[in-house]
Amino acid sequence: MISAGIEGADRDIRSSEDVRQQLGRILSSSEFRLPERARRFLEFVIDETLGGRREYLKAFTIAQAVFGRDVNFDAQQDPCVRIEAGRLRRELEHYYLTAGAGDKIIITIPKGGYVPAFEVRRTTDAMDDDELQPSGQPMEDRRRAGSIAARSKVGRPGYRYWAIAGSVAVMFVSATAVLQHLRTPHAAKAPVAGAEDRPTILVERFESVTDGRLASDISRGITDDIIEKLVPFNEIGVVTAVPPNKDQAAVAQPSYALQGSVRLEGNMLRSTARLVRRADGAVIWANNYDADMQVQGVLKTQTSVAEDIVTAVARPFGVMFRADTETIAGSDDPYACVLSYYSYRNEMTLAAHDAAQSCLEQAVEKMPGDSNVAALLSLTHLDEFRFPFQLNTKPTAATLKTAKGLAERAVQLDPNNARALQALMLVNFFSNDMPEALRAGAAAYASNPNDTEVAGEYGLRLSMSGEWDKGCELVSTAVSRNAGPRGYYEVGMALCAFIRGDTQAAELWSRMSDLDYNPMHRLVLLSILGALGKEDEAREQIDWLKSKAPAVIPSIRPEVERRLARKQDQARFFAGLRAAGIPVQADAPLQN
Repeated sequence: MISAGIEGADRDIRSSEDVRQQLGRILSSSEFRLPERARRFLEFVIDETLGGRREYLKAFTIAQAVFGRDVNFDAQQDPCVRIEAGRLRRELEHYYLTAGAGDKIIITIPKGGYVPAFEVRRTTDAMDDDELQPSGQPMEDRRRAGSIAARSKVGRPGYRYWAIAGSVAVMFVSATAVLQHLRTPHAAKAPVAGAEDRPTILVERFESVTDGRLASDISRGITDDIIEKLVPFNEIGVVTAVPPNKDQAAVAQPSYALQGSVRLEGNMLRSTARLVRRADGAVIWANNYDADMQVQGVLKTQTSVAEDIVTAVARPFGVMFRADTETIAGSDDPYACVLSYYSYRNEMTLAAHDAAQSCLEQAVEKMPGDSNVAALLSLTHLDEFRFPFQLNTKPTAATLKTAKGLAERAVQLDPNNARALQALMLVNFFSNDMPEALRAGAAAYASNPNDTEVAGEYGLRLSMSGEWDKGCELVSTAVSRNAGPRGYYEVGMALCAFIRGDTQAAELWSRMSDLDYNPMHRLVLLSILGALGKEDEAREQIDWLKSKAPAVIPSIRPEVERRLARKQDQARFFAGLRAAGIPVQADAPLQN
C-alpha cells in the first residue's frame, strides 16, 4: 500500500510504483507538451508526496528545488511556482482528455496547494450513484452522467471535469469538414441574420438543492445572469423554452441544455453546472463553482459564478466549440465555417487557413447578411498580414484593404457584434490607426466582456499601444480563463513582464507560450534572453529562426515597430535583441 502520509490516495492504488508508472506514461506522451522545468516540477512534487514529505511542498521549497531560486525567494514578488502550477494543471487536464482518456490512475494537483492527488478511474459498473453528482440531483440525470463518466468526488472540481469528459477525445478535425446543426424557432435574443444556422443552448432553471427562499432566489438569479451573459455570444443561439408541438419532428430542437443546481452551507455557495447534448443525453462538460458570499455579497457572488459558467461553455475554443467540431458530419451549414476558422487558429497551418477562408467566402455569398462570417473572413485575410512567417504568405496593401472592408461590413451588419468589432480593432491596429483600433476594441469589450478572445486581443492592443497596466490586466484575465488558442496569450504576459523590467517572469511566461505557433513568439524570447545575458540559449533561438523562419531576422525592425507603438518600448526590445547577438541598427529610422 502507498504510505499513509498520502492523504486522499485511493485504496485501489496498491503501491507507489503504480503512481510512478502513470507518471512515466504522462511524461512520455506526445500530448504532454511542457518544457523540462515543468516536468521536473511534476516529478518533484510526486516524489516528495510518495516519500511522505507532502508537508514540505510549499512555494519556497519548490522554487529552490526546481527553479533554482535562492533563500531570498519571495512568492509574492516572484510568481514562478504559481504560474507553472497553473500551466501544469491545464496540461494534465489536456492529457486526460486526449492520450490519457483511458488511463486507470488519475494524477491531479488540486488548486490551493502543490500536493498531488492520486485516484483510480472506475468502470461504470463499479460506480456508486451518489458519487457521480452532488446530492439532490435526480437519479435519472446521475445515471445519464454515469454512462460516460469515470469516478468523481465532490470537492475535486477539476477531476470531475476530466472524469465526465474523459471519454470524449478533444481534437480539432479538418477545416474542410462541416457540421449539421439543429435549428430553433424560440430564441431568447433578437434574431440576427444567419442565427438559425447556429447551435442553440437551452438554459434550464437551476435547481435549488437547499431549502429556503435565499437559495431559491440565488438559483433564479444565477439562471437569469447566465442567460443575459450568453446572449452577446453571436456564434450561438440562446433559448429558454421549447414551444410545444404535436409533431416534434417538425420543430427543430436546441442542440444543448445547460443545467445546474445551487447549494448553500452557511455563507458558502456551491453551484454545479453541466452541459448536456440533447440528442443523446450525454454530459459533455460539468464543473463545480464554490464561493464565499461573505466576501463579495450575494449579488456579486451570483454574477461571478454565472460569468465563470458562461465563459467555460461559450468562449471561443471552449466547451461548445470543441464539442461541435468533434461532431462535424458533412453538411453545408454556414456555422461549420465558423468552426473551421477556430480549427485553423489552433492548427495554424496554411492548409487549414486556406480551407477556412474558402469556406467563409462561400458562407458570405450564401448569407451576405451574416455579421459573424464576414468578421471571421476579415480575420483570415488579416492573418496573412500579421502571421506571414508562420503561414508563409506575402501579403500586400490590397490584403489589408480587403480585411478592412470586410470588418467594416461586419460592423455595419451588426454594430454590437463583439467579433465584428474585434476584427475592426485588429485591422485598424495593423493599419497603424491606433485611436480607431482602441475605440473598436473598447466597444467590443463593452459588448461582451466574457468573450475571452475579445478581452485578450483588446488587452494586447492596449498594452502594445503603451497602456501596459490596463492591457496586461485584461491579458492576465484571459489567460486565467484558459483563453485560446492554447499558448497564444502567454506571450502577451511575457511582454508585459519584460516591459515592466521583470525579466525572470518574462522568460517563464515566454517559455509557457506556444513557441511554434508564430516565429514572433521566439523573437520575444530571444530579446528576453539577451536582456538576461543568456547567450547560449539565445543562440539556440537564433539558430531556430535562421533554419525555420529565415525571413524573420531581416524583417525585425518593421515587424516590431508595427506592434509596439512607443519608441521606448521598441528601444527596450531592440536592446535585448542586440544583447542576444542580433544586429539591429540603433540609428535606423523609427516609424510611428
